[in-house]
Amino acid sequence: MAQHTTIQVSKEARDHLAQVAKDRGLTLGQLVEQLAAEQLTAEQRAERLQADREIVRDTIGLDLSDEEFDRAPDVLGNIYKIAAEKVRAARGTAA
Repeated sequence: MAQHTTIQVSKEARDHLAQVAKDRGLTLGQLVEQLAAEQLTAEQRAERLQADREIVRDTIGLDLSDEEFDRAPDVLGNIYKIAAEKVRAARGTAA
């Protein structure tokens, strides 16, 4: 059997969460459990990011470093640019 604990929130937060739970057909405890399960820890986010990067590397067949992923805020655009640069370099053509 699961252990339970008490958390303290404002009455407004409790009432809001209770209404959200009711709207979803859940108990307040079930809603809090669901919300907690959806939140990733920093370690889980890092693991997911690494796994996503490996999928990208395998899919496009190029060895992109983490630094190359981190260089630009537009990750997809950055991947296309880096991949094109690597293909041109492998072919010996200028950009």
